[in-house]
Amino acid sequence: MPAVGNQAPNFTLPDQDLQEVVLTEELAEHGTVVLAFFPAAFSSVCTKELCAFRDQLGNLDSLNNARVLGISVDTPFSLKAFSIQEALNFPLLSDFNKTVIRAYGVVNPDMIGLKDISKRAVFVIGSDGSIKHQEILDDARLEPNYKKLYEIVKAI
Repeated sequence: MPAVGNQAPNFTLPDQDLQEVVLTEELAEHGTVVLAFFPAAFSSVCTKELCAFRDQLGNLDSLNNARVLGISVDTPFSLKAFSIQEALNFPLLSDFNKTVIRAYGVVNPDMIGLKDISKRAVFVIGSDGSIKHQEILDDARLEPNYKKLYEIVKAI
């Protein structure tokens, strides 16, 4: 699992519109990237979390032009429906093959019968590609500390 100060593993994943998103390109364009790993589209806590990011995105955008990327193992088609239903204003990336959740060490081996899905986790990646902050939650019923996340992004 990468730690704060280490280089973030690069990746290329399809978004909800089947467009390839490359982490290094997002960093080059936006400077700071917030990776929001979530267990499953349409679940109650994930909906609450991603809507919190949606509602706070203006604040994050004004801080270093930060870009939020949601990541789950759901298919792009499920993510598209979820994005439309919740009017999400940032890309949702499909890690259907589970390579990125493994690279970031956020695999939940069994969540109420769902095997090898993502833990709820947030990573802040700086423009130099290093991890500035990480929060990995073992209890999927919990949400990240949004206040601390905002402070970290503001300080970069």
